[in-house]
Amino acid sequence: MPLPGQLNPSPRVLMGPGPSDVHPRVLTAMATPLVGHLDPEFLVIMNETQEMLRDVFQTKNQLTFPVSGTGSAGMETCVVNLIERDDKMIVCVNGVFGQRMADVAQRAGADVTTIEKPWGQVFDLDSIRDALKKTKPKVLGIVHAETSTGARQPMEELGKLCHEFDTLLLVDAVTSLGGIPVEVDRWEIDAVYSGTQKCLSCPPGLAPVSFSPRAMEAINRRKTKVQSWYLDMTMVQRYWGDERFYHHTAPITMIYALREALRLVLEEGLQARFQRHERNHSALKAGLQALGIEYAAEEGYQLPQLNAVKIPGGVDDASVRKRLLAEFGIEIGGGLGDFKGKAWRIGLMGYSSRANNVLLFLSALEQCLLSAGLKISAGAAVAAANEVYSKN
Repeated sequence: MPLPGQLNPSPRVLMGPGPSDVHPRVLTAMATPLVGHLDPEFLVIMNETQEMLRDVFQTKNQLTFPVSGTGSAGMETCVVNLIERDDKMIVCVNGVFGQRMADVAQRAGADVTTIEKPWGQVFDLDSIRDALKKTKPKVLGIVHAETSTGARQPMEELGKLCHEFDTLLLVDAVTSLGGIPVEVDRWEIDAVYSGTQKCLSCPPGLAPVSFSPRAMEAINRRKTKVQSWYLDMTMVQRYWGDERFYHHTAPITMIYALREALRLVLEEGLQARFQRHERNHSALKAGLQALGIEYAAEEGYQLPQLNAVKIPGGVDDASVRKRLLAEFGIEIGGGLGDFKGKAWRIGLMGYSSRANNVLLFLSALEQCLLSAGLKISAGAAVAAANEVYSKN
């Protein structure tokens, strides 16, 4: 075959469900020359990355580090370490990623019970309490920010509830970390995983995880080996702990990237970052409402960083997304599962959560909808968004 040309992808504004735009400082960090994964200087970088991850997770958990793999590797890491064959596990399913967690748990040999809510809705404590009382599981798994629906699960009392039943709480924070509060210690979470490509605005390739002392006790009491050698925390903790015992070759450049991404998060400040995501969400929501577009997640539980909205009647999903990409360089996501062909997923995550992106997207979407024959008032969406910005 002829030699391919030099990489030259078209410029994009990434406003889908992930990845998000990467900050230029993170890209610059990735050009830093390599050192060895056991080099004393790299071990310092590992320590720095862990400390910043603890700050962002709001935890003091010793075993807090980035798994070498994407967010789904973080899911597998948590499940296969906490679960032994025939252990009981409840998984809360209200979207694609609850379904995926249940699938991973079944593959790990768990006796899985699912409790379900319609897509776009969240779970109440009473229904979870009833399931815990009936099943008495070792682990309860739940998604904090369901990327397929844009629903935000309340977490404040869930850890306390789980511990009443001697159950470990496992949380999917792939889309939430760095965009909305994730308070691991205060919420009494036992195991949590995330991904770098969402609100941390780092390329995909690492999955931050954190295990509580309670979770580590459960892992160290296992009667059988962890199903996965690569993801076995009884070994990996020796590399990311004080011993620094060789386990695998860490993805050095990705850890450079994550270190810089975490620096950006903490320079901005967690509260300021959460407020920025909320402000841009409010402006986007006002603009969409001016176009008559409704949200898919129930009111009061909508994510600011992942806006899942219903596609207006008579508008073709794929043709609008295709035009946004081809003419405006804007990527948004289509619906998954129950929402396939019925919803758009608009990301305002991390570095992508900027006023200029909100206004550009609304202006472009207006043009696409007008061309599709939708009866809307030209300029109304941008005006509504600007009204929000003028008050904030």
